[in-house]
Amino acid sequence: MGWTPLILDMKDRHVLVVGSGEVGERRALRFLEAGAQVIITAGTVSKHLKASGALEKPLEKLEKLVNWADLVVVASGDENLNQKIGEMASEKLLNRADKPERGNIIVPSSFFIGDVQICIFTQGKSPLMARQLRKKIQKVIKQEDVLQLELQHFTREILKGQLDNQKTRREVLYQILNDEIIKNLLEAGDLLAAQERAANILGVDLKAKKTRSNEEIL
Repeated sequence: MGWTPLILDMKDRHVLVVGSGEVGERRALRFLEAGAQVIITAGTVSKHLKASGALEKPLEKLEKLVNWADLVVVASGDENLNQKIGEMASEKLLNRADKPERGNIIVPSSFFIGDVQICIFTQGKSPLMARQLRKKIQKVIKQEDVLQLELQHFTREILKGQLDNQKTRREVLYQILNDEIIKNLLEAGDLLAAQERAANILGVDLKAKKTRSNEEIL
């Protein structure tokens, strides 16, 4: 199957999780954190999941639940049940935790470093290596990288009001990225000073800009 990565907006979407074991609970929590409505069947919902907003419904309502769902996660230990639900949800977004190749959605190993979300997918070959790769990535990405992300966003917002040419904006962003003074400031964790340095390079007076903003509010 031709897998390709996508980021889905799951806010207020309906997610049915079949099975409440370790995998089912972990995936239910991920979708709850993304703002989805989550129902769990074929298992007992833990106190933690209930406190997080998950609902428990009986398996007897399975057909109705599948129709309700935008995404169905199959994560039970019953192979026959998994197969049955996989067939019922064949027209839905379907994640098969037991046999990923029989679904059309993969839920990869995912984690945040600041506002950066990193996903690792090993084509189902080794969850263990996904965890090991995660540890290595976490060691490589440093605090100054996350702060540089914030600085680049800060700079882009200013440039949008100054330059229409995308190529020119990109050149300025590279200038900010490679500025040695800014690098030193970010290594020291001083984002505010780095923003002031970037503003100076762009010819923007942040203090005057802040004063104008306050005047507009008043």
